[in-house]
Amino acid sequence: MALHEDELFARLDGFRSGDLDTKGGRTWAYVYDPGRADIDRIAKRALVEFHDTNALDPTVFPSLLHLENEVVGLARDHLRGDDAVVGSFTTGGTESIMLAVKAARDRARELRPEVTRPTMVLPVTAHAAFHKAAHYFDVEAVSVPVDTTTWKADVDAMADAVDDRTILLVGSAVSYAHGVVDPIPELGRLALERDVLLHVDGCIGGFVLPHFRRLGREVTDFDFSVPGVTSISMDFHKYAYCPKGASVVLYRDASLRRHQLYAKAAWTGYTVINTTIQSTKSGGALAATWAVLNYVGDEGYLEIAQRTLDAVDAIRSGIESVPDLEVMGSPESNLIALSSDSVNVFDVVDEMRTHRWYVQPQLGFAGSRENIHLSVGGASLALVPELLEDLRAACDAARARPTPPADDEIVALLHSLDPATLGPDEFDLLLAGAGIGGDGAGPEVPERTAGINAILNVCPPELAERVLVEFFNRIFVPPT
Repeated sequence: MALHEDELFARLDGFRSGDLDTKGGRTWAYVYDPGRADIDRIAKRALVEFHDTNALDPTVFPSLLHLENEVVGLARDHLRGDDAVVGSFTTGGTESIMLAVKAARDRARELRPEVTRPTMVLPVTAHAAFHKAAHYFDVEAVSVPVDTTTWKADVDAMADAVDDRTILLVGSAVSYAHGVVDPIPELGRLALERDVLLHVDGCIGGFVLPHFRRLGREVTDFDFSVPGVTSISMDFHKYAYCPKGASVVLYRDASLRRHQLYAKAAWTGYTVINTTIQSTKSGGALAATWAVLNYVGDEGYLEIAQRTLDAVDAIRSGIESVPDLEVMGSPESNLIALSSDSVNVFDVVDEMRTHRWYVQPQLGFAGSRENIHLSVGGASLALVPELLEDLRAACDAARARPTPPADDEIVALLHSLDPATLGPDEFDLLLAGAGIGGDGAGPEVPERTAGINAILNVCPPELAERVLVEFFNRIFVPPT
């Protein structure tokens, strides 16, 4: 049955009623708000005007080829690449990372055919997208512990993990969990010594770090000025404040980027040539990215970066007045992780939701204890005093109504389970134990998630992954 336009949009508004706020600065993960409505207006106009174009074939839409080359050129200059640096516009950091891994794998197939089971060596702090790429492209991910004081990659440990099957090293600028830059110059030297590629994940930090450097902050070199760096991923839909679906992957030269591309002529349809994973893709996000980059401009981004740094400094200083929380490590960017010895951080996250904030819970892993993640942006500065006040109140409330920790018997039971052999009934029990139901009829997440996170936090990672897969497999079902 067709719906009238008014009813259509009324329903859409209703669907969004439970969503996090994307504007206003109260959501500290997933979305990025510059605090300027004009940027959003420009982005939406360009997005709409190009939404019906298709980047599948640049000979049909040469405008998109022109826009992509300009956007990649801006990224190349921003990351201090020379004229040989090339790249591709992608739909996000995960696609950029996956393409870099694919390029490394296919290059190894051509130049090192004796390597039938390639590996990439990465710190445990590297983004999960690398593990996703390993899963998709049949590359073994070798995770290496990091320094648990600085949370930076241990170059000696990574060197020990390199062998004759290694095709790629990975470093972060910055790591999502702790906001630090890995020692990229040292990793670059290692890559050159061992004759392997080095990818720098600059998805969340690559755009802001050069601005922070220009504003006087000390920033570890991480870009194409570093010998040995062969590829970099950088998102525009984070701190360039472009619409979602905007990233780039850049390569030292076209001989490496060639391995990213895919072509197929041996079928009965049109000849296929794909520069990225997707074939058909709207040009809307690309046009909006070009528009926002050129509208805000260099000085505009410097001004936003300065406000962001001021907010970071205010938060780090202000956390000293919140006795229950401490900053983990020494963040070098605008990402901050808060841990606690006195309150359950998962309860603090729930309490912050009651104050209309979203701060992100992060589970403990590999020496990094459970913590609260804050992504600080352009809209954050004015809200810092209120955030700190509500964090203090949330800690007090969390102390008054703590989530009971999992007892030793439950922890032992969880560690005795084999995720590969569990059936639907066992997962029903696990979901129910985590407080998210298990009746097989599309369980819903409760408003308070501290209990869920507490269980996941003590699960072996493989079991937590299977529980999450089971849960998501049950909630993504058509309505009856």
